[in-house]
Amino acid sequence: MKIAIINYGYGNLHSVNQAFKKANNDFDLNAEIEVTNNPNEINKADKIVLPGVGSFTDCSNAIRSIDGIYESLQEQVINKKKHFMGICVGMQLLADIGYENEKNDGFGWVSGTVEKMKVPLDFKIPHMGWNTIQFKNNDLFKDIDENSDFYFVHSYEFKTVDENILATTNYASKVTAAIKKDNIFGTQFHPEKSHKNGQKLIKNFINW
Repeated sequence: MKIAIINYGYGNLHSVNQAFKKANNDFDLNAEIEVTNNPNEINKADKIVLPGVGSFTDCSNAIRSIDGIYESLQEQVINKKKHFMGICVGMQLLADIGYENEKNDGFGWVSGTVEKMKVPLDFKIPHMGWNTIQFKNNDLFKDIDENSDFYFVHSYEFKTVDENILATTNYASKVTAAIKKDNIFGTQFHPEKSHKNGQKLIKNFINW
C-alpha cells in the first residue's frame, strides 16, 4: 500500500511524515509513505494525506498554483474514491467556502464553510493546546477512549451539517474536531502532535 503526503509548501511535512512512518513501524503495518508534489505519484497512491498550516487563502492558492495537483486530487479522491485524510487547514480546504482574510472557494467536497471562531473575551484565539474530543463510533477512532486529548492550533472552524461531523470538542462552544463523508476524512486537530492517541488514529487511517 502506498500513501502520498502532499507537499504544496504548507504543512508540518516533516512531523506528519515521521508520525506516519512511526505508526507504520510500531504497529507492523506494510505501507510505503512518500511526501510528494508529483501528480503522477499521487495517482499511484492508494491513500492520500493533505496536511495544512497557515491561512485558508494561502493554502488554497498554493495547491492550485502547482500544475496538476488539484486535478489529481479531484480525480483520485472524488472519482476513484481513494481514502483521503486532511489535517487542520487540509481539512478546512474541503469546505465550499473559507472566510479567512477574504472569501475564497474551497474544494467543495464536504458541504460547509470555514469561519472565524467566536468566543468570549476570556477565551484566547487561536485555540491552542490539548482538548478532549467526543466522537461517533467509527473505525477511525478504534481503540481510542472517549474524551481522549488531541492537540489543536486554529482560529477558524469548519461549519457543516451534523451528518458530516465525526468528532467535536468544546472551546466556549462545540467545535468540529473531525469530519467524515464516504471516503473523505479530516481532523481539525493535529494527530502528528497528539502522541499516542494521534498514533492510534494514524494507524486506523492506514488500516481503513
